[in-house]
Amino acid sequence: MRWLTAVEHLRDRRIAGVLVTLTAVRGHAPRDAGAKMVVSARDTWDTVGGGNLEAVAVERARAMLAEGVGVPQSFTSSLTDRAPSTHGVQCCGGEVSVLLEPLAVVPAVAVFGMGHVGWELARVLARHDLDLHLVDTRPEQLTEELLAVLAEPAARVRPHPVPALPELVLPTLPRGTHVLVMTHDHAEDAALVDAALRTEGLATVGLIGSSAKWARLRGRLLEAGLSEEDLARVVTPIGLPGLPGKDPATIAVSVAADLLVRFAAGARTVGAAPGSAAVAPGSATVPPGSATVARGSATT
Repeated sequence: MRWLTAVEHLRDRRIAGVLVTLTAVRGHAPRDAGAKMVVSARDTWDTVGGGNLEAVAVERARAMLAEGVGVPQSFTSSLTDRAPSTHGVQCCGGEVSVLLEPLAVVPAVAVFGMGHVGWELARVLARHDLDLHLVDTRPEQLTEELLAVLAEPAARVRPHPVPALPELVLPTLPRGTHVLVMTHDHAEDAALVDAALRTEGLATVGLIGSSAKWARLRGRLLEAGLSEEDLARVVTPIGLPGLPGKDPATIAVSVAADLLVRFAAGARTVGAAPGSAAVAPGSATVPPGSATVARGSATT
C-alpha cells in the first residue's frame, strides 16, 4: 500500500499514525527528498529507504504515538559508517533530514435531530476535519437536496435516515463520539439520552432545552436505574454559557464553539485521540440498548 492510500486507510478506520517525510537529502541516500512512509502502532506502509534510517524513523514515530505527541518532530541522520547506529550500518555517504507529522484520530460528533438548529450546526461543523453523523427519523429532514448544502465539506458527513428508534444508531458510532440530542420530540430526546448513557465508549451527551426539561428527565433517568455519575456526562444546556440567544444560527455557533474547546482539551490529554472524552465514559451497568425510559413518558 502506498503512503497516500495508507493515510486514507488510517483515517477511515480512525487509527492514529505518523507521516514520515524526507525533507532534504545531501549527498547519496537510498531515497530522494520527498519520499514518504506511514507508521501506525502496528504497521508501516511505503518506505523512506530502509536500513537504520527507516528503523529509527519508525521507532521515533511509535514513541510519538505512545506518548500522544500532537506536534511534528524532525531529526537528521548521517548515512556513513562513522555515524552511530542502532539498527545496522548504513554507509550511502549522505545525510537526510526527516519530518515526523502526527496523523491524529479526528473528533466525531453525532447530531440527533436535523431541525433548524441541527442544520445550522451541521453547516458549521462540516467546515472542520471531523466525522459528522446526522440522524433523524423524518425522511424529509435528510434529503439529498438538504445535504447538498454541505457540498465539499472538510468533515466526513455520514447521514443516518432512520424510520424509527434513532437510538439504534448509538452503538454504531465511533468511540469518543460527542452526542448532541435536539430532536423535534421530547419523548425521543428522553429515549436517546437514556440509551446514550448506557452505550459504552461515547463521550459527552449534550441535550438542548431548558432547565425544567432536564429536571423532569433527570428524575426519570434516576428512576430507570442510572446513577448520578452517569448523569454527570449530560451537558445541558448546550453551548457556551456566555453567548445568549435563541436564534438557531446563534445556538449553532455557541454549540460548535463549545465542542471545539472540548476537542482541544481532549487533544491535550496525553495519549488521547482528539475529541475523546476527558471524563471516562459512564459506568452504567445496564446493557447497551436496554433503555428503560419509555418513549411516551417525557413531558414538555
